[in-house]
Amino acid sequence: MGNPREHILQTACNLLEKQGYYGTGLNEIVKESGAPKGSLYHYFPEGKEQITSEAVLQAGKVTAQRIQDGLSGDGNAAKAIHDFVLNIANHVESSDFAAGSPLTAVAMETASKSERINLACRDAYTLLTAAFREKLIENGYTKAKADEFATFITAAVEGGIILSRTYHTGNPLRTVAKHLKILLSQ
Repeated sequence: MGNPREHILQTACNLLEKQGYYGTGLNEIVKESGAPKGSLYHYFPEGKEQITSEAVLQAGKVTAQRIQDGLSGDGNAAKAIHDFVLNIANHVESSDFAAGSPLTAVAMETASKSERINLACRDAYTLLTAAFREKLIENGYTKAKADEFATFITAAVEGGIILSRTYHTGNPLRTVAKHLKILLSQ
């Protein structure tokens, strides 16, 4: 981790992913990050809403890069996306169903409560969707079709994460992977 601010943001991302917005307090972020409480307020003077919106956007950037990296190894979009979603299923299971995405929990909890966090979630989801769209365009999809499918893929994966965490099995994500491969192979 490069600097204290980045370390605080990463700690916030990890806690938000596991516990959501309302389950994560500033004192816990301070404790888990090991940062002095004063540095939290130095870097994030607007408090929890600021740190959450910045953490969500950072998580979106990191996740979009993971999508791009994960899809770059295979020229075939259907297979690459299938394999990428299977990796998410394995990751969710290996985390004992605590992982998936900080976006999922935060977006659901704050959609109508905080415009600032909601905008950060929108920006983050836009980055994820764009990463899928790039792969689809690379595989010959028109921009319009790639936009539609990328939104569908993002929604399916997010729903699969929710169900996998809820049922304590990666099988919902595996089902998403299977059907995305069929759909994108047509």
